[in-house]
Amino acid sequence: MSSTSLHHLRHQWSLPRWTAAMQGYVTVNRTTLLHTRHFHSSKSTVCTPACTHPPMILNPRRKYNGKAKQMSLPQINHVLKANEYSLKANGYDGRYNGSIKGFDSNILPSNSPSEDRRSAATCLQNHGMLFGVFDGHAGSACAQAVSERLFYYIAVSLLPLKTLNDIEEAVESERPVLPVLQWHKHPNDYVSTDSGKLYFNSLRTYWQERIDLHEDDDNDIRTALRNAFKRLDNDISLEAQVDFGVPFAHFTPLRVALSGCTACVAHVDREDLHVANLGDSRAVLGVQGDDGRWSALTITNDHNAHNSDEMQRVLSEHPASEHKTVVKHDRLLGLLIPFRAFGDMKFKWSSELLNRIYEARPELMVGNENAKMLPPNYHTPPYLTAEPEITYHKLRPQDKFLILATDGLWELMHRQTVVQVLGEHLSDIQWKKPVSGLCFTVGQMHRLLQERKNRALSALEDENSATHLIRHALGSDGCGSIEPKRIAKMLSLPQDLARMYRDDITIIVIHFNS
Repeated sequence: MSSTSLHHLRHQWSLPRWTAAMQGYVTVNRTTLLHTRHFHSSKSTVCTPACTHPPMILNPRRKYNGKAKQMSLPQINHVLKANEYSLKANGYDGRYNGSIKGFDSNILPSNSPSEDRRSAATCLQNHGMLFGVFDGHAGSACAQAVSERLFYYIAVSLLPLKTLNDIEEAVESERPVLPVLQWHKHPNDYVSTDSGKLYFNSLRTYWQERIDLHEDDDNDIRTALRNAFKRLDNDISLEAQVDFGVPFAHFTPLRVALSGCTACVAHVDREDLHVANLGDSRAVLGVQGDDGRWSALTITNDHNAHNSDEMQRVLSEHPASEHKTVVKHDRLLGLLIPFRAFGDMKFKWSSELLNRIYEARPELMVGNENAKMLPPNYHTPPYLTAEPEITYHKLRPQDKFLILATDGLWELMHRQTVVQVLGEHLSDIQWKKPVSGLCFTVGQMHRLLQERKNRALSALEDENSATHLIRHALGSDGCGSIEPKRIAKMLSLPQDLARMYRDDITIIVIHFNS
């Protein structure tokens, strides 16, 4: 075993009273959970005229011609609103510094269970808020683990050494310590309990190493985000190689490591916006010009075969003899669409290690036949990285909101449509706009008034911006109107067919103060 692995194992669980590092885990000796939560009960700019809509469907999966189940509007709303969450942040605890008015989020599953996850938290020991969407593949285990752990790694990366020393002393003496994060979660957001002790030990090892190495207190946000992403992925790898998990448990370290997830994370502190991205989820700013028109400013780049810079990066990391096999059919080794992700150790470990693990833990392959085989043309791993691409943007008065969403949304709606639909929803410009000076026939006026009535009803139905976007993604007729029958058809697809027509959709909308 490597010295890194031995060092990782050397730190044993010490029954700390500080449990803020573990989100929602049951701790030993009935230790009280000290972190706090908020629950809710229930790079290009594109501009188009406000009266037009870009195409709704970019990448339709297929058309469903089956008979739709009849659903009333209340039934549709019940499904769409089941996982919505909102927080108004004005003046909240004095920690938002006026830049954030609040945020809305929602998840609409397609897979059962959903492979998407979301996270939102306030940094309590320093400034700023963190938001993230995570799109899992080959199961939900990796997305679940990353959604629970990544923000702690970011917080530890940002904390000054004095604070880390205070935390370590308190943990060692079993004294309570103030939490580093305040989570904002919906009750339906799943919290795993399988590996709390292991996760805490790994996080503690990380801050102990920062203390031992006397790392510079002046780490900027960009460096902290990069270090946190890479360290968590490294810990996922090490934990899986040791695997303290219980066989057949749902979130054992090996299951986490052999599944994967993309991540799109935003850190907002006053007017400073940093976005760290792996994969093909996106962050898009809604910008309103002086003339009232909306435009979409894409903050992130997709890490896949459609990004020429990303293709060149991947090819440059492997010998020329592999250039025809590293990416085949627009997939990494012909298998994986995103070129950056957490987990997916099948694309990172050596072939010898993979073979040893498959032989030692065959039960992990139950229901996952593809995992039994090494990827084709697997010669010079790693082929996949968890190093994020980090973008900085200084918020301006015209930046009204930021949308973080998994690819389930972007497959159904163009980014300009997303911004325009949401901007019009927030400003009510579409159904309150005067019509004087225009010539209409009686029939045209009737249709216009009916459309505005429908828009008004839609606006009243969706106080949550993320829910409003999901409603449009599923039910838009392509011209800005919502057809309930379309939504009913998409929501009533049989479970075994739903994934063929749409992906899980996860959205966070962050509203900014001007």
